[in-house]
Amino acid sequence: MQLTVKHVARIFNIPKAAVYRLIKKSQLPVYRINDQYRFNRSELVEWATLHKVNMGPSAFLEPETEPFPATRLAEALQAGGIFYHLPGPSKEEALRAVVDIIPLPADVERDYIFHMLLAREQLASTGVGDGIAIPHPRSPILLHVHAPLVSLCFLKKAVDFGALDGIPVFALITIITANARLHLQLLSRLSFCLRDPGLREALERRAPRGEILQEIARVESEWGGSSGGKS
Repeated sequence: MQLTVKHVARIFNIPKAAVYRLIKKSQLPVYRINDQYRFNRSELVEWATLHKVNMGPSAFLEPETEPFPATRLAEALQAGGIFYHLPGPSKEEALRAVVDIIPLPADVERDYIFHMLLAREQLASTGVGDGIAIPHPRSPILLHVHAPLVSLCFLKKAVDFGALDGIPVFALITIITANARLHLQLLSRLSFCLRDPGLREALERRAPRGEILQEIARVESEWGGSSGGKS
């Protein structure tokens, strides 16, 4: 769904006037349709992740709907796996290595997913700053999976992803779900968790799997108490 200014103000817990100021400064990903502003929820979460803006649980809820059962990021990451020392001296080769290693269903065409990810990078980098990228196409990767998968891949050597902060990417996080709502939910939780200095430090030193999962579970336990706003 395309969000309105009112929805965005509620998601970020800021006045509508503040949303218009961000639009005027060209700081928000926005579309103008029939003289009205409309926003894409996934692009807003990407923007919030890059700029370290906190988004509460309402970020992934459809307006005027009831909350739905939460899927924990730590559980999805445990299912998707954490991988170390992936080769890839270039962005294209790094994406190829990620697609080859993540635990996809046997009937999935990996080449198709690879080209979807590559096409997205040609539009704009999915680097969200501090050496982390969340490669994904414009539309979420929706597959017939029993449970959502989040895969964290550490590269053997950092690669230039064209991120806005100019820092080469050393970690790539990929989300695979059965529906768009789960994708947004996990993307929002990931955005929230990546603001935590302790988790960032663990990622930077490529901490062991158990420690990373423990750090994510710790930060995620604070998710429901988030009130929005910028740090």
